[in-house]
Amino acid sequence: MEIHVERSSAQGLFGSKRIGDKQFVWMSHGDEVVALPYGFEVVARGQQGAMAAIENREKRFYGLQYHPEVTHTPERMETLRYFLFNVCGVTVGWNMEGILDEEIKVIQSTVRNEDNVLCALSGGVDSAVAATLVHKAIGDRLHCIFVDSGLLRYKERECVMETLERDLHLPVTCVDATKQFLNKLKGVGTLYPDVIESCPPPGTGRTHSHTIKTHHNVGGLPKDMKLKLIEPLKLLFKDEVRQLGKILNVPEPFFKRHPFPGPGLAVRVLGDVDEIFIQSIKHAGLYDSIWQALAVFLPVRTVGVQGDHRTHSHVVALRTVTSQDGMTADWYYFEHNFLDDVAQKICNSVRGVNQVVQDITSKPPATIEWE
Repeated sequence: MEIHVERSSAQGLFGSKRIGDKQFVWMSHGDEVVALPYGFEVVARGQQGAMAAIENREKRFYGLQYHPEVTHTPERMETLRYFLFNVCGVTVGWNMEGILDEEIKVIQSTVRNEDNVLCALSGGVDSAVAATLVHKAIGDRLHCIFVDSGLLRYKERECVMETLERDLHLPVTCVDATKQFLNKLKGVGTLYPDVIESCPPPGTGRTHSHTIKTHHNVGGLPKDMKLKLIEPLKLLFKDEVRQLGKILNVPEPFFKRHPFPGPGLAVRVLGDVDEIFIQSIKHAGLYDSIWQALAVFLPVRTVGVQGDHRTHSHVVALRTVTSQDGMTADWYYFEHNFLDDVAQKICNSVRGVNQVVQDITSKPPATIEWE
């Protein structure tokens, strides 16, 4: 949405702007403010007159009705910088090296000399960086567990274990729990973004926020687990975790991997279909331009013609998005020839699939995963 500045001053949100200046912002809400509290004034409005920004300069309270933190607001960094450094008077002193040093000190002060730490590894970037950080802080008193649930991508287990042991030198044990997971699923169809989307966070007292995601493992451990919890990455976004991984010498091909499949694992097509899709993306030189790509098994059948026969087979959806921090995402635009080639490969080589569709929904209104 386009908004325009109505009032401007050095002490306000838009002190770097002039009255009448316009910018595009991400205002995805269906609600709006219709009456202001005493002492507030409107400093920016949308095209239809909706209040986009308000201020109470006397009390130094400021409010926005759009998202200044997401990539869909092009001038987001300028707005946030001006607010932090000019309005609030914050001094610049944050860097990833400082975060690393601080987290190591926190871990070392939390874990006593006789303590050991158990770390569950998913095989994804986040848990690998977290484990590497904790290992740097306390050495081999860290014990990593990687569980093969049977829902991993093609040769994922071998690739992950090789990186964890050979490149990161982590003390890791692989547990084959394939049978347990698949038996339980038979017949059944944390990072800062996870904390935000799983709100309200513990201890905040907030009850008005909608809980977008209940499946993230945030909010602490079950009460019957008599363990202390270490969450060294809980205030970092995805892009920051990768910066930290680079400092910790996590191999670049590993921390540049697409985010590891989350709760949608069991509805993904993790065999031939997924491998055809991912390898096609890599062969086309598109992998590093994409945030996440997945093939989803849809619980429907459709009529088709394969060879000289009528078929009544399954449908697969291809989901591909671009993003920086996972908070918002845009669907990735493939050339027609690429999609045609992938669809033909899947339908011609995978028995039981006769139709391929593409998900072209951004986040919001959708999320990245299917579940």
